[in-house]
Amino acid sequence: MTRPLISYYGDDFTGSTDVMEALASNGVETVLFLKVPDADLLSRFDGARAFGLAGTSRSETPEWMDVHLREAFGWLKTLDAELCHYKVCSTFDSAPHVGNIGRAIEIGRTVFGEATVPLIVGAPQIRRYTAFGELFAAYQGRNYRIDRHPVMSRHPVTPMDESNLLMHLARQTKLSSALIDNVALLGRSALEDADILLIDVLDALTQAAAGALVWNALHPRSGFICGSSGVEYALIPAWRNEGLIGDKPVFAEAGPVDRIAVVSGSVSPTTERQIRHALANGFGGVTLDPLALSGDEAGAAIAVAIEAGLKVLEGGDSVVLYTALGPSADRGGELDSSTGARHRLGRALGQIQSALVQRAGISRAVVAGGDTSSHALGQMGILALTLKMPLPQTPGSPLCIAHGGAVDGLQIALKGGQVGGDDYFSMIRAGKV
Repeated sequence: MTRPLISYYGDDFTGSTDVMEALASNGVETVLFLKVPDADLLSRFDGARAFGLAGTSRSETPEWMDVHLREAFGWLKTLDAELCHYKVCSTFDSAPHVGNIGRAIEIGRTVFGEATVPLIVGAPQIRRYTAFGELFAAYQGRNYRIDRHPVMSRHPVTPMDESNLLMHLARQTKLSSALIDNVALLGRSALEDADILLIDVLDALTQAAAGALVWNALHPRSGFICGSSGVEYALIPAWRNEGLIGDKPVFAEAGPVDRIAVVSGSVSPTTERQIRHALANGFGGVTLDPLALSGDEAGAAIAVAIEAGLKVLEGGDSVVLYTALGPSADRGGELDSSTGARHRLGRALGQIQSALVQRAGISRAVVAGGDTSSHALGQMGILALTLKMPLPQTPGSPLCIAHGGAVDGLQIALKGGQVGGDDYFSMIRAGKV
């Protein structure tokens, strides 16, 4: 068996499929597991060059990470990949008490060795950029510094109020850090001695330079790296230059289906526009009460939601079931008053989606919301995902094939809150790129 090029842990499920898309669409056969696989399941993917493990650490505490993330890294280490990547959201939203990226890096260094950890967050493919250590992200065709971003600066759980990534990390860890900015990167300055080394990526030129630096200079010293899917996008040119991977493959379109089912736990204005577009284009809508779905009588609320969704599907339409129609409908404050309510909500949406798929014979589905996806898919019995069709115009939310459980073979897309054009759900139904 050829040594894998990379393994990774995704801090949520949508981010995990983002990495799978970046790799597989560039010719690196990739499988994403939803939990540590047994030997039989692992053997089904002998030809893979990359292995992912989808996780939930973006919405977990440092104490949770100390146990579960350490175990996950331990398993990934057994795969003996050239590099292991801790994948974080490209908007880097995190906090000391939840989704602590600094703590994750600390744990990674204890498992993979006390060496410098490269950090790459910029990814022009998904309109994320770092310049002089500051993070910028696009929204509605404009680029914003992350602390002024109309959505991420107001994230309901981890609002980004600091755009300097190393200053942001300093709130989460005492590890030392340094920056190779976009000017120094192209000038090939000497590497600084630090626990964490942030490498700017602003464009294709700096991205290729960052990948070459990691692969040729840092990878021999350290097998652990942190960052967004910008890590993979940076490494791909370096791998191709060395003949480790071939040309970019061509994927056939999936083609249309008559109906799809969408469940959404996102409060993003991007998802709001997508839901409104869907409702105007052949989707029936079902409004869900997030408090009821996460409360003591959740079973009854789930049953009502399933019947409402089935009624729409049986009438011949696609269906979108949603807990909020944009930020104005966000009930996050009420959810947070009950410990674990957000996790329970995600699991409830997974139960709803699983029932709709099986009872209505749906062959294609969508789960919207990064944290939602992380907990929903665990309820669907899915063991692994592979890439069915990348979406170049909407990178980060590909159409996947589910493996395992009662929904084996299901085509499913996991969409983060900020991802996709207004017609995203219609595009998934059409199966066109």
